[in-house]
Amino acid sequence: MAIATITFKPKQVTKKIMSDLAERAYDVVSNRFGLTDDAEQKTLEAIGDKYGITRERVRQIENAAINMIRKSESFQAEQESLRELKEVIRSLGSFVGEDDLLNHISKDKCVQNHIHLHLVLGDDFIKHKEDEYFKDRWTTDSELADQVHDSIRNLYESLSDEEIMAESDIVSKFLDHLKDVSEQYKKEEILKRWLSMSKLLGQNPLGEWGRADSPNVNVRGIRDYSYLVMKRHGSPMHFCEVAKTISQTFDKKAHTATCHNELIKDPRFVLVGRGTYGLSEWGYKPGVVRDVIAEILKKEGPMKKEEIIDHVMKERFLKKNTILVNLQNSKYFKKTKDGLYAVA
Repeated sequence: MAIATITFKPKQVTKKIMSDLAERAYDVVSNRFGLTDDAEQKTLEAIGDKYGITRERVRQIENAAINMIRKSESFQAEQESLRELKEVIRSLGSFVGEDDLLNHISKDKCVQNHIHLHLVLGDDFIKHKEDEYFKDRWTTDSELADQVHDSIRNLYESLSDEEIMAESDIVSKFLDHLKDVSEQYKKEEILKRWLSMSKLLGQNPLGEWGRADSPNVNVRGIRDYSYLVMKRHGSPMHFCEVAKTISQTFDKKAHTATCHNELIKDPRFVLVGRGTYGLSEWGYKPGVVRDVIAEILKKEGPMKKEEIIDHVMKERFLKKNTILVNLQNSKYFKKTKDGLYAVA
């Protein structure tokens, strides 16, 4: 489905449909919607101060002017431009974020403000105002909007706090929650557009998606950047390598000492030997070498020396002698009659 564009000139349409307004009403609407040269949308209070009237009186004048425009012959004569605008929204998925819609039509802020007025005036356009879950958005199909809202909330609930995924994966998962939506909307660009309206979901600096409030998405410090580079690397990294990769990937200065200190403090990271860290989600357990040996023996039962070394080496980057020295500590480990090692 090709994305539609407009052929009418928004400023000219606005001039025609506002031609019947009295001077003060015209001025109030112009300032409220930012139709002036500076494209600044004035507050009720600022306009009230200009005319020496209350905020509520300004609101009344604005509402009366909007109603007057809607009933005017000049507005009825411009219905073709509204149909074009409706077609643009439909081509964008019939439900679209306000900024996304306006930026698609024009990058000029003043032109965007004129289009915003047209949206407010048109009967076919329904605005959903920004709330704690979504940004400002417009639709021409209330039922579809409800389906998208519910699907995004369900998608959010299906994700864990730590989970992050590639854009293609989040789109695919989102699609699983949109079974009742018409096939014409099940296109990647539309699904990504719908996802971008959400304040529940977000992208981290690597373009990966997850819960917007997760530290893996809302990246704030060296710890979070360290997690992202290590997660992408897929295997344990030395803290010096982590700091270097942060600097290269995010163009963000990361001192090795600072990086090391942050890795020590965060339970997401486990020291696996000689300055090298792995992620706890990979199965690495915190603790000194004897703790690792004890955990293995409790899980697997008495084992031969060579078996213990193999198991420990999968979890820690150590020298064999380090493991053997710990095994000789009779306070923690004992040797059975069969020559196996067990927890003392």
